[in-house]
Amino acid sequence: MGNHVIITAALTGAGDTTGKSEFVPVTPEQIAQAAVESAAAGAAVVHIHVRNVETGQGSRDVALYREVVERIRETGVDVVINLTAGMGGDLVIDQDDPLKPVDGTDLVNGLDRLPHVEELLPDICTLDCGSLNFGEGSQLYVSTPDMLRAGAARIQELGVKPELEIFDTGNLWFATKLIEEGLIDAPPLFQLCTGIPWGAPPDPGVLQAMVNMLPAGANWASFAIGRDQLRWVALTAALGGNVRVGLEDNLYLRRGVKATNGQLVERAVTIIEAMGMSVATPDQAREQLGLKKR
Repeated sequence: MGNHVIITAALTGAGDTTGKSEFVPVTPEQIAQAAVESAAAGAAVVHIHVRNVETGQGSRDVALYREVVERIRETGVDVVINLTAGMGGDLVIDQDDPLKPVDGTDLVNGLDRLPHVEELLPDICTLDCGSLNFGEGSQLYVSTPDMLRAGAARIQELGVKPELEIFDTGNLWFATKLIEEGLIDAPPLFQLCTGIPWGAPPDPGVLQAMVNMLPAGANWASFAIGRDQLRWVALTAALGGNVRVGLEDNLYLRRGVKATNGQLVERAVTIIEAMGMSVATPDQAREQLGLKKR
């Protein structure tokens, strides 16, 4: 267990949530403001997606990422920046013709998911460590071994810390293979993602099993989505991990009460401190994760 629990605020995601809560940030200005709010509330790390400002849908537009990061840095707020590199993996197929992609498909190779990382050099970027059925219907997330090896090698060249996104035990198995092959620098950083259909369920036994599979010396965090998010903070911290909250994964502070990112971070702080633990500052997070201050 680390000396301090690192809180990551996942600010907006790419899901169809903008019509479900007025607090989900969409524009670069709103996303940057959410980052500052979350840092003030106690988050050491902010995890950033961007959205098309007209449609509210997730985007891979480098200019949007640039504006968000520049706005955060211009404020002078001290926070570790974690950019998603998972956009570009969506495949929606036609049930009658599986070789025909349909609307909603945004599928590119592993390297083409990284232009914003190459330009902006964040502290951390994500690497989604496997393919899976993504919810109901005919949507899949595609991240093949070849894509992952190419992406990991490029991220390593850039000197950015990859956060290894683990949606099921097979993903974890392959991530350890990347480490064995020398494509992930020590210490590795894992994010154990639960509750996303149809990956690992938000079950304490499943989380414990994944923790048991982690290589020695690994840093790790975990989250659950929806109503499981806040109880997962306590469970994860009790098992020695770091935590993630935010509107990417959950829109509510409690039943019927919509949350802001800052409020979810504040609640995570309360839970962690009530357990007799302390919350990491950005510098403490950098030390634990093996990051350099940029």
